[in-house]
Amino acid sequence: MTGKNRIDTVVFDIGNVLADFNWDSCIHNIFSDENIIARVNEAMRGYGLWEEFDRGVMTDDEIISAFISHAPDVEREIRLACRHIGNCISRMDHSIPWIREVKAAGRRALYLSNYSRIIMKTNPGVLDFLPLMDGGIFSCDVHLLKPDRAIYDRLCREYSLTPSSCVFIDDVKENVEAARNFGLHAIQCLSPRQARADLQALLEPERP
Repeated sequence: MTGKNRIDTVVFDIGNVLADFNWDSCIHNIFSDENIIARVNEAMRGYGLWEEFDRGVMTDDEIISAFISHAPDVEREIRLACRHIGNCISRMDHSIPWIREVKAAGRRALYLSNYSRIIMKTNPGVLDFLPLMDGGIFSCDVHLLKPDRAIYDRLCREYSLTPSSCVFIDDVKENVEAARNFGLHAIQCLSPRQARADLQALLEPERP
């Protein structure tokens, strides 16, 4: 096969592709005081520490202590936010049908996600689609983050993938561009409907 007919693997990001990530809604459900929300947000997301959850090198307690070091006056609120951190991600009804559709066409469905153990532990049910998939990589397991080229290389080596035979779907522009630079086909997910339509168009057999 040539051209787009060669694609045999679809690689999905999880947040805002297969599950809805919305930290702003989560923190507003915990606190009503906008000043507290601003202080907690600054401590948790303003110093590059949030990404360390996804990298998986530091323990959760180490990261939470680092958050607190930037705003010790709101320690109680930071700890409360971290206890409810799993609520920032929720199921999307389209995910399982989408994965089944990919598999029914004879293609592999893999995941490649910047994802933390703390969210896995506090909200495991959101990943109910994983048993349908053929595997994948969570950043916290390999200590690498998108858009680092190394994480795309790790996925391809682990699953014996030819980059030009894969399409990657992610909501973050930088991750999509990095995937393309690595040699994968890539689609930016601005909405599930748009991404699904773009994937279908990419996979359609070329007409003679």
